[in-house]
Amino acid sequence: MTRYVFVTGGVASSLGKGITAASLGLLLKARGLRVAIMKFDPYINVDPSTMSPYQHGEVFVTVDGGETDLDLGHYERFIDVALTRRSSVTAGRIYQEVIDNERRGVYGGATVQVIPHVTNAIKDHVYGLAKQSEADVLIVEIGGTVGDIESLPFLEAIRQVRHDVGRNRVFYVHVTLVPYLKAAGELKTKPTQHSVKELRSIGIQPNAIVCRTEQPLPRDVREKIALFSDIETEAVIENLDVATPYEVPLRLRKEGLDRIVVERFGLSLPPADLSAWEEVVERVARLSGTVRVGIVGEFVALHDAYLSLVEALRHATIAHGVALEIDWIDARELARGNPDARLGKLDALVLPGTWDDREEDGKALASRYARRAGIPFLALGYGFPVALREVLGVWGSEGPTEAKGLPVSASLPGYGWVGARPVELAPRGMLSEIYGKERIEERMRHREGVPFSWAEELGRRGGLPEAWSEGREYLLGFRLEGHPWFVAVQFYPEFASRPTRPHPLFLAFIGAAVKARARTPLR
Repeated sequence: MTRYVFVTGGVASSLGKGITAASLGLLLKARGLRVAIMKFDPYINVDPSTMSPYQHGEVFVTVDGGETDLDLGHYERFIDVALTRRSSVTAGRIYQEVIDNERRGVYGGATVQVIPHVTNAIKDHVYGLAKQSEADVLIVEIGGTVGDIESLPFLEAIRQVRHDVGRNRVFYVHVTLVPYLKAAGELKTKPTQHSVKELRSIGIQPNAIVCRTEQPLPRDVREKIALFSDIETEAVIENLDVATPYEVPLRLRKEGLDRIVVERFGLSLPPADLSAWEEVVERVARLSGTVRVGIVGEFVALHDAYLSLVEALRHATIAHGVALEIDWIDARELARGNPDARLGKLDALVLPGTWDDREEDGKALASRYARRAGIPFLALGYGFPVALREVLGVWGSEGPTEAKGLPVSASLPGYGWVGARPVELAPRGMLSEIYGKERIEERMRHREGVPFSWAEELGRRGGLPEAWSEGREYLLGFRLEGHPWFVAVQFYPEFASRPTRPHPLFLAFIGAAVKARARTPLR
């Protein structure tokens, strides 16, 4: 008997619906419930794989190869589960399924309409994940804001769920903004009132309202919101701006959101044990010193394009007890300027992965600087072949993209490798020591692979092969011999990092950066 929690948003985007959903999932899991989670995005793209990161931030890759919205990264980091493509559904995917069904005659010649065909398809995804996951509670986030025309079919579908399964198995959380007007010196509830009115006009009565705010909500403000929204005052939840999103579950627990949900479902459960989470937040408050890490990429103007990478770095710096300072470096500007001057004050350097080879010159210059200056360096995803070509001296403007008549990369079959794949590590190598094993699984997202035959040439340039695919068909990682810490891997370990369990590769990388900082305190 799965219960359903639907999270909607109003007033404005970027209010933290994803963090709210993830935090509630963490709280309910900590109370002993089996939790599943999913997101509906109202855009017409089938998935975000072809979208520019400037449009929607990073593409988060699930273990089964789903290319999904970045909010799934929040879900995984908070609830600590490995999600699948079933947890990310777009309007484009829904419409594609409905049209395919119509072409196959599934609807028996009926006129295909938004109601019931599109809304039924949406509900099928909800009930399908509930059945497949055997969850006690399924949390469903609806992307966009109430009032958006493209969100209407999803809102109608979740309204119908209450009719299908019964009121006592459905809980609606509405996330809104309560702005503070400095000139007036007061909080304004009118945006929330209008948002709730819009939601109620389509038949959804929120059970709780999570108010994003810069200032604490006084009792009278809460009562006013409750009165106009027809909910209990205690169901008006304050969500203050915080220094780190990892504080949000603790704040929502203090506000009693999980207790209200549990009581609504008629469950008797022990309080949420968040001791491990509390330890992370306490560590953040005790950080001493700073590590400055440069991230060189082509989408650095939008930091969400590298969200999971930043969080993985932060997990590792928290574990090492130091603060993270990121220097965002545009690869294009680096290629046009003086790389040594631009990179000279860094403690470590990261070359993140992307889906293509644009701005390779700037990225290769970053690799060359790290190699010559001896600072810790980590290349990920597509950063791996860039670093490899730089070490081989066949990158971009420095030379052809092949050497000795052989291509440095080869196209992979189909759409490439997307999702978790097995990786073999060199026995007694640096990576096998970091991971504590010689066989791992990591998530990948690339179209081209580097033939393992290049391992010999790499060895002549001072590189040591550290990771490869099964059967040694493709090289997947190397390090530089004699360098303090220079590692390049063609996978994305950041997707598997957790606040309470930092990824070992990032722990090792930040550990090397901390040592480098100690050796050069004037940087």
